[in-house]
Amino acid sequence: MKYAVPVSGGVMCQHFGHCEQFALIDADEVKKEIIKKELIPAPEHQPGLLPPWLAGKGVKCVIAGGMGMSAQNLFSNHGVKVVIGALESDPEVAVLKHLNGSLDMGGNVCDH
Repeated sequence: MKYAVPVSGGVMCQHFGHCEQFALIDADEVKKEIIKKELIPAPEHQPGLLPPWLAGKGVKCVIAGGMGMSAQNLFSNHGVKVVIGALESDPEVAVLKHLNGSLDMGGNVCDH
């Protein structure tokens, strides 16, 4: 499974569409371990761009602190699961905790 986690300053960015990079993390769902991690620069912010862009890179799940409802719907339309309200700051730890069902969750920090 390929995950995408928005990153700014080396930690998870709480506002999904305004991150500096994305951590693309390939994980083995059975062994519950990370296979590969790649940091890629985020494209310029444009409404509606990120869902098809990340789906085109093979992403199946996005973990974020916050994301607007419109973006969540666009990801769903592209077959990408969205996990909102993640409190973990380390992208790799967030993915591992998600795989193990122990990801600390709060509310959606995005209100648009």
